[in-house]
Amino acid sequence: MGWLADETGLQRCAANHVALTPLSHLARAADVFPQRIALIYGQTRRSYAEYHARVSRLASALARLGVAPGDVVATLLPNIPAQAEAHFGVPACGAVINTINTRLEPDTVGYIFDHAEAKVVLCDTALLPLAEAAQALQTGPKPQIIEVVDTEAGHSATGRYLTYEALLDQGEANAPWLMPADEWESIALNYTSGTTGRPKGVVCHHRGAYLLTMGTVVSWGLVMHPVYLTIVPLFHCNGWGHTWMMPVLGGTLVCCRDVTAKAIYGAIADHGVSHFGGAPIVLNTLINAPAAQRRAFDHIVQVFTAGAPPAPATLAAIEPLGFSVKQVYGLTETYGHITECLWHDHWNTLPQSERAAIKARTGVVQPMAGEAVVMDDSLRPVPRDGQTVGEIMIRGNTVMKGYYKNPEATAEAFKGGWFHSGDIAFQHPDGYIKITDRAKDIIISGGENVSSVEVEGALMHHPAISLCAVVAKPDEKWGEVPCAFVEVKDGADLTEAEVIAFAREHLAGFKTPKKVVFGELPKTATGKIQKFELRNRAKSL
Repeated sequence: MGWLADETGLQRCAANHVALTPLSHLARAADVFPQRIALIYGQTRRSYAEYHARVSRLASALARLGVAPGDVVATLLPNIPAQAEAHFGVPACGAVINTINTRLEPDTVGYIFDHAEAKVVLCDTALLPLAEAAQALQTGPKPQIIEVVDTEAGHSATGRYLTYEALLDQGEANAPWLMPADEWESIALNYTSGTTGRPKGVVCHHRGAYLLTMGTVVSWGLVMHPVYLTIVPLFHCNGWGHTWMMPVLGGTLVCCRDVTAKAIYGAIADHGVSHFGGAPIVLNTLINAPAAQRRAFDHIVQVFTAGAPPAPATLAAIEPLGFSVKQVYGLTETYGHITECLWHDHWNTLPQSERAAIKARTGVVQPMAGEAVVMDDSLRPVPRDGQTVGEIMIRGNTVMKGYYKNPEATAEAFKGGWFHSGDIAFQHPDGYIKITDRAKDIIISGGENVSSVEVEGALMHHPAISLCAVVAKPDEKWGEVPCAFVEVKDGADLTEAEVIAFAREHLAGFKTPKKVVFGELPKTATGKIQKFELRNRAKSL
């Protein structure tokens, strides 16, 4: 047995083992960077000392409301300071934070309230009608509503509920935090989009959240005191963990309630934003913004993009504007991003088009994530030949504990000791993964597999196309054919025939869209195109 034998006298104790938790980042920052600006929102500026004190007041006030360790506290909030404070304050009293998508309909929000058994919900004034309508549809106990009044947005209290600031007044700035005794304890409950049924509750633990923050520091090459703009909604994978991460480096969190090109360019120019994350649609928003919405800045902004594979044309257009983009990939079930398109210096000499194509790769596993491998149905890695496809499978410390109250779905997701992502991909000889599609988004036309991502990438090279999505359209002869939904740039004219002709110049005939529909694409709050809705539309064309 050697060193593993019991008689060595080695043992785990308080001196050599502390449960990993992102709460420790803010506790340290308040001591090490007390006067540094931790948070900016409109005219609001808060130091780390103030940030920590407000979190302590929130945690102790929630406990006085009767929130016990293990209870769920929900939020219906945009990216405002209260949402950031809740990410620390809720777990600091031992509770589990459940950030709810603010664009959901009342029926789904009511289902989440019931399923999560939320005791309290922190709700923005503008979202009170949503919370109230959701409560009216509940079958179980209703969470207590705490009204968060965003004065920066011009809101006033309704007078119907205890306000967030009044709640904080009931807490103590020096109250001790209830740190996890076991790092496997739950820190967050995040619900999937529920596009094929009721959403599933993804349970995350303190250990995974902590490791996500530390791995991101390495992957993004972060140095001290970054300035991070909250474009990724904090209800989406807890903002990819970036709010938990910022105190590690004494960084500044710039809250962004409304994601517009004007707001993003303004934050970069006014606050020196150095980093942000966002879906490819955010990049397109910046690329296509009119001159009146742009502001000049004199530094390179580092960007993580995820949510859908970005088109090489998008990546080629964004860099000259002052943005350095790295694609990352992940799911709610992996706490957010777990792969990155790690850049190698020898690629710098390649032509711009080839660099953009490489940047469109899904990439390699990030330091905190364990393993991400493309496997076949027998759980064997596919050849790294750049063409054999399989499913991305993941295992490591940043994989969820499981689906809340759903052991069957958990067992299915973890078959064979791997988390099954549902994303179809291949691996290049250098190990870099490239997603070709979601399993449900593959188009099978006349027995041939058509990657919607490939078709979208080709169409995005058209100078008049702002955004596009390709789905399967039922066809009597071929079974399915590609159908393109297209958003055209302002002031541009484009016909269906022109789009199809352009596609034929770049794609095999069976991959060319047989139908083109123009108009605004339906999107989620995180900027993902809702392909399930487009698939439904295509069925009736």
